Amino acid sequence: MRADAFLAAAEALPFGEFDAIARGRGLVVLAPHPDDESLGCGGLIAEACARGASVRVVVLSDGTGSHPNSPSHPPDCLRTVRERETVEAARALGLEAEHVRFLRLADRFVPSDGTEAAIAADRIADMARECEAGTILATWRHDPHCDHAATAAIARLVCRRLPTIRLLAYPVWGWALPPATEVGRAPRGLRLDISRHAEAKRSAVAAHRSQTSGLIADDPAGFRLDEAMLAQFSRTFEIYLEVEE
Repeated sequence: MRADAFLAAAEALPFGEFDAIARGRGLVVLAPHPDDESLGCGGLIAEACARGASVRVVVLSDGTGSHPNSPSHPPDCLRTVRERETVEAARALGLEAEHVRFLRLADRFVPSDGTEAAIAADRIADMARECEAGTILATWRHDPHCDHAATAAIARLVCRRLPTIRLLAYPVWGWALPPATEVGRAPRGLRLDISRHAEAKRSAVAAHRSQTSGLIADDPAGFRLDEAMLAQFSRTFEIYLEVEE
């Protein structure tokens, strides 16, 4: 199925309830970079926290690839800034800092397999056991970013370690795919109505100031979420896709 048709169908999936995702157990949200958790799953995290559900957010990369040429924010500084922003974003959604974990893999080089990926999967599996997770959420494997695809691959490794856990995918950058890209069968899954958490999600996204504002102004090649990009994440629903075996 072409990407344009797939995404149009995904945006028309039936609405489902939170319990259809969590199934009465905990959730683990895997974010390739600091901000993906807010962009893709902010409403879900807020709903889980409002219900008192157990949630862990795991950020895989160190986020230092967003502004690689900034004199004012060399890698160690940028990593600290982005992790601090993620904790602030989590709090805006109702999630305490101790439930946000950082694996600090190299941005743009998150592994899909091999020893480093296996170690990451082991750590995530431990966190899933800690919160008695029944569902793990990872970025869609067709998202056009290598770290997003790698996060999807690591999530599959976690599922091999925890055979009873379910994997769902959330698209972040899928809309940027060339329309004719082949992405497989028609989507299955659900949309979650997050309208009651729209303000919390906006606050969470805005907490990532290094990505949404002119906070880092000395890297002309630096990444920034512009208004058109942010509009993609301001809708009152989020998409959760069943993952093909």
